[in-house]
Amino acid sequence: MLRLTDIKLPLDHDEQAIELAILSKLDIPKSQLISFAMFKRGYDARNNKNIQLIYTLDVNVTEPEALLVQFAQDQHVRATPDMTYKFVGHAPEDLTERPVVVGLGPCGLFAALILAQMGFKPIVLERGKEVRERTKDTFGFWRKQPLNPESNVQFGEGGAGTFSDGKLYSQVKDRKHYGRKVLHEFVKAGAPEEIMYVSKPHIGTFKLVNMVEKMRKEIIELGGEIRFSTRVEKLELQADAQVQSETNPDTSLHPDTSKRQYSLQGLHLSDGSYLPAKHVILAVGHSARDTFEALYEQGVYIEAKPFSVGFRIEHEQSMIDSCRFGDNAGNPILGAADYKLVHHCKNGRTVYSFCMCPGGTVVAAASEPGRVVTNGMSQYSRHERNANSAIVVGITPEKDFPGHPLAGIALQRGLEALAYKVGGENYSAPAQLIGDFMQGTPSGELGGVKPSYTPGITLTDLSTVVPDYVTHAIREAIPAFNKQIKGFAKKDGLLTGVETRTSSPISIKRDADYQSVNVKGLYPAGEGAGYAGGIWSAGIDGIRVAEAAAIDALAKLGIA
Repeated sequence: MLRLTDIKLPLDHDEQAIELAILSKLDIPKSQLISFAMFKRGYDARNNKNIQLIYTLDVNVTEPEALLVQFAQDQHVRATPDMTYKFVGHAPEDLTERPVVVGLGPCGLFAALILAQMGFKPIVLERGKEVRERTKDTFGFWRKQPLNPESNVQFGEGGAGTFSDGKLYSQVKDRKHYGRKVLHEFVKAGAPEEIMYVSKPHIGTFKLVNMVEKMRKEIIELGGEIRFSTRVEKLELQADAQVQSETNPDTSLHPDTSKRQYSLQGLHLSDGSYLPAKHVILAVGHSARDTFEALYEQGVYIEAKPFSVGFRIEHEQSMIDSCRFGDNAGNPILGAADYKLVHHCKNGRTVYSFCMCPGGTVVAAASEPGRVVTNGMSQYSRHERNANSAIVVGITPEKDFPGHPLAGIALQRGLEALAYKVGGENYSAPAQLIGDFMQGTPSGELGGVKPSYTPGITLTDLSTVVPDYVTHAIREAIPAFNKQIKGFAKKDGLLTGVETRTSSPISIKRDADYQSVNVKGLYPAGEGAGYAGGIWSAGIDGIRVAEAAAIDALAKLGIA
């Protein structure tokens, strides 16, 4: 089979156009074409008056070898690669030691699924509730019911990605085709088939809820066990006496990363029980601050890492569609338009759009009492009135929160507490019209863009909620973004704060074997550990780490 890339056709092409393009590209008669399938479909909208669809196609022909020779110098004609997922091994029937997965977000979900499919019958610990109950709690909070700190946008089955746009793409390199495995499992669980081939696939919250349930069911049917409302309180560690004697006591929390200090023996759980475990995948997500603190206190090696802070920005989706697609706005193939923006400021700061949600809503994403956090969410249809995106400023430990590995958490908490206070101390979010923000004037009334955030907003001056460097950088960036998307700086567009959970503020360092650099048997994974950024990349990292844990477990059993 051949893979043809960069096949370009008009947006309004007819049903026969793809077949004709294949015949023309390969210069073969129709009799030699057996079948073809779409591998990828994207579009080029740089000229919105002449938008082109760009296809990658897998083609079955009668003489593929001859055509490969004929097109040897053409990079757009190659043999179709084998992208099927291959398991690294299978557990023996008499396996006595089961691996443990902590967290049932995208990373933990795929780690548990892969382990279950390999016969390891994993035990999964999730501090929150199952996804249906969690959804009730989250929607209830948005309707001004009390916040449940263990069941919200951040915590519970499905992870933070459940209440998002459901994007399934990133810049992660996927040489082993783990990403195809993620998409395949999602389709098997009920995702639209199109996520296998559209260039920017997404799912949306309501579909994700059903899919997560089906994937959980498969894990259980394969012998896995899920324990909800169960939090890890403490690790049971065995010190390596030889390494301990070589480690400077003054740097015991930051040892030489080439040495292992401890071996993991088990987990102390919130229900008072103890769970023996030698292979634990830690996939707790980027908001498990209490877990990060507990790990640090026990000596697990953690470093501060860069993240970003800023606001959510809302415009009418029709304006974004018109700017990006021109007269083609509304075409069902194109759907709701998105954007990706970056501006490098004169002072060295970088401002960029993040987690853009076409036809979506701004949502309350707090996980701790007395704090306000914003995020974005879309349904599969993307039919809501507004487009929203985070507009955030990159910050670094060296410059903005030096001195302690957990200082980024303290910075996040401070900004979220201030947003809660300025918002009215009732989980309403502080907000400001773009025009007023640019002029430094508090907003008094809304314009044409109606806020989508619930429980509600409080119009104010957002410069009082974030550091001055964030305000100055975003004020410089908005006019620059307006040059790319006409109307982006529209005065009655809306900013809502604060956006602080763009990524984890810490990194739990791991070695090439995916184990913690100083705790043997602990496998930090996903967004919370600093190794992913979204549903797709988190799922991929879950597969990687599951494989590593399986290989180590099999090696200890003498199974290659």
